[in-house]
Amino acid sequence: MAQRELNETKQSWFFKWFLNKKLPVVLLNVLLTLLIILLMTKLAWLLQPIQSLLTIIGLPVIIAAVLYYLTNPLIDWLENKWHLNRVLAITILFIAIIGLIAWGIATLIPVIQSQTTSLIKYWPDYWQNIQKQTMQWFNDPSFKSIQKQLNDINTDVLGSLSDKLNKMVSSTVSHIGTAVGVVTNIVIAIVTMPFILFFMLKDGHRLKAYLTHFFPNRVRATTGQVLHEINGQVSQYIRGQLTVAFWVAIMFTAGYWIVGMKYALTLGILAGILNLIPYLGSFLAMVPSVIIALFISPLMLVKVLIVFAIEQTLEGRLVSPLVLGSKMAMYPVTTIIVLLASGKLFGLAGVILGIPVYAIIKILVSHLFDWFRTVSGLYND
Repeated sequence: MAQRELNETKQSWFFKWFLNKKLPVVLLNVLLTLLIILLMTKLAWLLQPIQSLLTIIGLPVIIAAVLYYLTNPLIDWLENKWHLNRVLAITILFIAIIGLIAWGIATLIPVIQSQTTSLIKYWPDYWQNIQKQTMQWFNDPSFKSIQKQLNDINTDVLGSLSDKLNKMVSSTVSHIGTAVGVVTNIVIAIVTMPFILFFMLKDGHRLKAYLTHFFPNRVRATTGQVLHEINGQVSQYIRGQLTVAFWVAIMFTAGYWIVGMKYALTLGILAGILNLIPYLGSFLAMVPSVIIALFISPLMLVKVLIVFAIEQTLEGRLVSPLVLGSKMAMYPVTTIIVLLASGKLFGLAGVILGIPVYAIIKILVSHLFDWFRTVSGLYND
């Protein structure tokens, strides 16, 4: 009896857990998951029709989802505050959107088209001027010791850009069919997106209950909580980023217009779009502005830098804290790592969508860990 009690005392929690058959179950689940993933990679040809379907419907669904998160609070407000029928509220919203689009086509689009055409026309002159100034700096006696290395770098960069441009032109010419397919997908997205958005606004609030209906009763509450958290994170990010991008475009456009900068509207809208890339967007938007300002005059460069400094101050101290707050709960280092990884794997789409996808994965992993902690019993006292 004493020997048996001694043996039981020597048993660690690990062996108790293993003997309770919890570790084999976990390992078996992991093994089955890996086998399923391996099988899917071997049978990728079976998934080709699904991939083609997702390629067609993916763009309109994504656009409709973004507009849904932007407009759904307004529809809820009209329904709850003013007691309007939801379909009537959606109809009023669609009429207002059509009116804004018509106003934009009549007023903003011609200005943007004119400025963009002029910018494309004179951009080679701006670039050649910057190149000339750069070469003059390289020829300065102060850079004599490293002049050869700088000239080699300049030659390599220009050669690389030329090669990439030639390959791009060749690829464009040789893939006319792909280009036609892309245009077709865009047209399909424009036509189908309003219908998808209408039904999202009409029945989107029922989606969580509909999805949780397919899960067992014992996990419906947890599944509903997970879907609620994912919806909150994604909606907060989309609304916040687009709102900040809008105000960034307004601030840059107003600042450039005040200082007399050319292409103020086009450069401001470009800054707003690029601001969708966290941390890097505004700096990327400054590149064409700085080049054009250098071509105009040193004084204009100083004015542009002042506009940039004022915009960054207002965005960092006023706009972003009020709009975004700290609901994403992401460290800056984590954000940068996610941007670098997603951009490397998926390009521009990864840079834009990397943060919300990371937030979704974080929620799922967090709940899976809570489930594992409860089931395993490893974290009990």
